[in-house]
Amino acid sequence: MPNHLLRPQGEFPSAGLIRRLAAMFYDFLLCIALLIVVTFIYKLILMGFYGEAQLKQMSDAGALDGDPLLSTLLFFSLFGFFAKFWTHSGQTLGMQVWGLRIQNRDGSAISLWQALLRFLVAIGSWLLFGLGFLWILRDKEKRSWHDIYSDSQVIQLPKNIHKK
Repeated sequence: MPNHLLRPQGEFPSAGLIRRLAAMFYDFLLCIALLIVVTFIYKLILMGFYGEAQLKQMSDAGALDGDPLLSTLLFFSLFGFFAKFWTHSGQTLGMQVWGLRIQNRDGSAISLWQALLRFLVAIGSWLLFGLGFLWILRDKEKRSWHDIYSDSQVIQLPKNIHKK
């Protein structure tokens, strides 16, 4: 199934590192809020199963530290956040503020598979002290590792274009 074309269409410049980092910081704050809400809901559900007293006892004993189910839920929540925005409009909320968009070279939205590749490679890039992001400074097309690996691009939209 072909991906839908994003609007506006046209030839737009690749986004630079500073603008990308600003958008990432904005999204970082949103992601922290998302993780807090997911964790709160998860703890409420656990409290329903175990009761408040037993849950507190388990927490004090360290039994909830490194909970693999919670870690998995948080991972999928973060991926869902980015995948929804990237595959639908090509823009997270931070990207909207900074006028950035992820797209294929033909101006279409990226696929769920591309979103997964971007997400995983971006995590790896951060774990390697941001080297994949710094690659933007070296690449002629201003592509990061996750841009290259997912065969997508981040472009900067002009300020005077309003979305319909």
